[in-house]
Amino acid sequence: MCAATSPAVKLYDETLTYLNQGQSYEIRMLDNRKAGDIPEINGKLVKSIIRVVFHDRRLQYTEHQQLEGWKWNRPGDRLLDLDIPMSVGVIDIKTNPSQLNAVEFLWDPTKCTSAFIQVHCISTEFTPRKHGGEKGVPFRIQVDTFKQTENGEYTDHLHSASCQIKVFKPKGADRKQKTDREKMEKRTAHEKEKYQPSYDTTVLTEMRLEPIIEDAVEHEQKKSSKRTLPADYGDSLAKRGSCSPWPDTPTTFVNNSPTPAPAFTSAQHNTYSVPDSNSSSPNHQGDGTSQGSGDQLHPSATIQETQQWLLKNRFSAYTRLFSNFSGADLLKLTREDLVQICGPADGIRLYNALKSRSVRPRLTIYVCQEPLRNIQLECQDAGSGDSNGAIYVYHAIYLEEMAASEVTRKLALAFNIPLHQINQVYRQGPTGIHILVSDQMVQNFQDESCFLFTTIKAENGEGFHIILK
Repeated sequence: MCAATSPAVKLYDETLTYLNQGQSYEIRMLDNRKAGDIPEINGKLVKSIIRVVFHDRRLQYTEHQQLEGWKWNRPGDRLLDLDIPMSVGVIDIKTNPSQLNAVEFLWDPTKCTSAFIQVHCISTEFTPRKHGGEKGVPFRIQVDTFKQTENGEYTDHLHSASCQIKVFKPKGADRKQKTDREKMEKRTAHEKEKYQPSYDTTVLTEMRLEPIIEDAVEHEQKKSSKRTLPADYGDSLAKRGSCSPWPDTPTTFVNNSPTPAPAFTSAQHNTYSVPDSNSSSPNHQGDGTSQGSGDQLHPSATIQETQQWLLKNRFSAYTRLFSNFSGADLLKLTREDLVQICGPADGIRLYNALKSRSVRPRLTIYVCQEPLRNIQLECQDAGSGDSNGAIYVYHAIYLEEMAASEVTRKLALAFNIPLHQINQVYRQGPTGIHILVSDQMVQNFQDESCFLFTTIKAENGEGFHIILK
């Protein structure tokens, strides 16, 4: 790309290029094949799709919402356009009204080809306002190239490359470049050695595609070798400098015309569409194995099972956002990721649900059913003070509510007693009197109190009472 890189970039970091909003920048399409490589495209056209995408993986997860918001504020505008009069060697240029951040065209690798792009969104449009001003987010210019298959469709992926950019209001990029250059001139020679020089042009870095490596879906990878690492795998894109995941099969773009754009369907098994504003992470299908019982989301959960888990746990508002996430993908997100994606309330709730964090009980008591006198076991007494040799096995009762009804319910669960058969719960007091267990009594229980309990039949013969000793 014919635009200078910033001089204020550390030596081993990815280059950063500043662009002016709406200005045309040349991307030279070069054939970098070695002799004898991919002979099947000799004398044939290839198709390239240029996109402007988010650099930050957290913004990638909310790309659809971000772009919809931009579209609402800028009706009729596009994030990315091709300057057709200035472009050379590009054929059959197409855009899609529903994909404002992408353009596609055909070109001949043996001929000189230049595509002039214009980026209309600026980096600060996607930055929440902060005290003391705003700091713009970085984007990526990404080029995905495909060759023609036997059926005549351009769906066979050849190459993906991208570079990091920031977009400023007109002439803002020039001022920023000048500011960076002046800052570097003030640094000592030793400090300058830690930074890259400013290059006249920006090289789009090739992205080597890698398979996802996860034990739970290892067999699935044998079926398809054309998978990319998910956006959240390992570290952020900022450190990897890698491309946003490319599609296996791009959806056909439509020519610029007033006719409505065709509807796009979501990806199904073995069918993929070009990443629109909703497909920042790659499709990831499991083998359909049941996730198993319980409310916890397992790493082996398929996309469909993950969607069901989200619905079951009252996260239906985010099913579309996580429509391409497997259980493993969702579990990799950190608390900070989820808060930024879903907001503080739902983000923390989703994080707790993923980690299966239980509510801390307000009170814990230990209860043992008094053993029958005729059951004698050779074992150590459990601290009850009774020396008759009988075993005393206590159950921990965790109370989330300080109420008598909660005690009754938890006793029924712990000792498999039908709840409807328990009439009253008493506590044995001084001289053997029976005191009705009330909410106030429960609120005055000491934490980790120990009780023996026995049952007696009710006076009317229906059900029974529980006596805590």
